[in-house]
Amino acid sequence: MRVPGKKSGFLSRAFSRSLDYIEIIGNKLPHPATIFALLAVFVILLSTLTYWIGTSAVHPVDESIVTVNNLLSADGLRWMYTNILDNFLRFPPLGYVLVVMVGIGLAEGTGLFAVMIRSLVLSAPPKLITYAIVLAGIISGLAVEAGYVILIPLGAMLFHALGRHPMAGLAAAFCGVSGGFGANFLIGSVDPILAGISTSAAQLIIPDIVINPAVNYYFMIASSFVVLFVGAWVTDRIVEPRLGKYEGSTEKFAIQQLTAKEIRGLRWAGIVSLVFVALMSLTVIPEKGLLRDPETGSVLHSPFFDGIIIGILLFFFLPALVYGIIVGTIKNDKDLMKHIIRSMSGMGGYIVLVFFAAQFVYFFNYSNLGLIIAIKGASGLRDIGFTGPMLIVSFVFLSAFINLFMGSASAKWAIIAPVFIPMLMLLDNPYHPGITQAAFRIGDSLTNLITPMMSYFALIVTFAQKYDERYGIGTIISTMLPYTIFLTIVWTLLMVVWVYLGIPLGPDGPIYLQ
Repeated sequence: MRVPGKKSGFLSRAFSRSLDYIEIIGNKLPHPATIFALLAVFVILLSTLTYWIGTSAVHPVDESIVTVNNLLSADGLRWMYTNILDNFLRFPPLGYVLVVMVGIGLAEGTGLFAVMIRSLVLSAPPKLITYAIVLAGIISGLAVEAGYVILIPLGAMLFHALGRHPMAGLAAAFCGVSGGFGANFLIGSVDPILAGISTSAAQLIIPDIVINPAVNYYFMIASSFVVLFVGAWVTDRIVEPRLGKYEGSTEKFAIQQLTAKEIRGLRWAGIVSLVFVALMSLTVIPEKGLLRDPETGSVLHSPFFDGIIIGILLFFFLPALVYGIIVGTIKNDKDLMKHIIRSMSGMGGYIVLVFFAAQFVYFFNYSNLGLIIAIKGASGLRDIGFTGPMLIVSFVFLSAFINLFMGSASAKWAIIAPVFIPMLMLLDNPYHPGITQAAFRIGDSLTNLITPMMSYFALIVTFAQKYDERYGIGTIISTMLPYTIFLTIVWTLLMVVWVYLGIPLGPDGPIYLQ
């Protein structure tokens, strides 16, 4: 059997060397929090330099002169000293994520997510098992760790048990979990993070604008079908035939069936979810609904979307609570708090990252550098006539390239958003921040599958080596590359069609700014 990823020929060797360079460069990058600290210092120095040379721009809205605020001036130093704490506390992703993690952490801690994944995979007919695994991977994006730690090895085990190549099952699960970063059928923990960063960036142009976490929801649903069908097709038609028959000696494992208690808990969790959705619908569907805007009756600009984070929290919290009580993972209030605290205990690294990311973002905003770069960048795009849907496609490719070197999605978006969101908002036909965010999510998803910088990549290699110790980074990348290629073609085509048709990306998520 040919070992996937084995070097053969000039192109293969050149490709392998380029991946080696990417891995070396990526490994030399500092911790993301350190990167943001260094970027904050860089902004301070750059604001001083550009202030001295008189950098400015004409604001396209009110035609005022925008100048650089020197962060090393007396006013700048006073501003930094008195605002560092406030920068951290008012950075939108901080509160959004911590609140949502109460519900998602409980769903993960009680075992609800794990049993949902097992149920979906085990109940699928053999002919549809590939689709079931990719679909489970997409859904597992609601709780990233469950997808990587539970579903990916489960996909390999299931294929192996069915007499199929385990690497094909691993690849299908990996495609759904990691390739589906920009796709899902529900709002998850990553949506509030990205929306919060997008809000901070968009407020450079429109101070009172708020990007809600559901801004990409319609496009995410459509994208889920792209990932599902492309992922299953590539697995069955390209990846598994290339792998051939598995001839390893790894013992087949029996996939553990759901217990009667788990089935009962899952059923009641589903009932609670439906009841909650029905009750929430009654607050917005009637003309005098409680969570509509009491003055205008609007749904898009209403308490419902202003407090959507609480809605997401309850959507996960209530079913997880019922499930935990039924299966016994919650016996008392101490168990309940234990699951929530455990999910929060893993957020320490994120909180440190947010502290430094917030300083970078707000230093950048205060200096006016982001606004000036956006104005000049938008002017340059207008001058060369590069403002149509292909501009969005180009941004998809840029995001995919950056993702090869930097793994954290929120860290990348915190760096990219303050420049590109205002820039695209200042075009003659300005784009809404939601389309820029959606394009970033596509690009970030496309190369998640082939970059060693993805935080779980080493774990994927470990799972693969269980079936053949010769499998390594090259094996994973060569196996996953067809997914990246075909997803790039189909997903970007979907984006182009979506923009041409002018379909809203989600609630309060038009393609263009009104």
